Amino acid sequence: MVEHIAALRNAFRSVRERHPFELDAVVILPDHLHALMTLPPCDTAYPMRWRLIKTEFSRALPKGESRSESRVAKRERGIWQRRYWEHTIRNESDYRQHIDYIHWNPVKHGWVERVRDWPHSSFHRFVATGDYPADWCGNNVSDVSTFGER
Repeated sequence: MVEHIAALRNAFRSVRERHPFELDAVVILPDHLHALMTLPPCDTAYPMRWRLIKTEFSRALPKGESRSESRVAKRERGIWQRRYWEHTIRNESDYRQHIDYIHWNPVKHGWVERVRDWPHSSFHRFVATGDYPADWCGNNVSDVSTFGER
């Protein structure tokens, strides 16, 4: 995904223009992404937004990825997982923990040693607003869940 980051950003932007949402936190990794979205009040069309984002991104990419027989039979691209994990945030603590998890993910998967070294993350926006120090977590997982603590 990171090699096509501009196409992914365009897909998010396009869908958000037609179906508003706030992208609270996001990290894009080579093989998956994590995002935390806030939808407008009384709007529950989360699955529709993901379907549109995935569709727009997929259409922007050249074809040719490997596909299983099942995907070929169903005329599916081999870009996205068929499923995603959806979670409704319960409270402020849950919200903070999910943001921390999103930002820690590149370190967790071994792509970088420090959170700040991953370029495709909303972490940098959180540092700019003062919600995280630039050296948040360093390379120590025990420091996770300090979001918003200065």
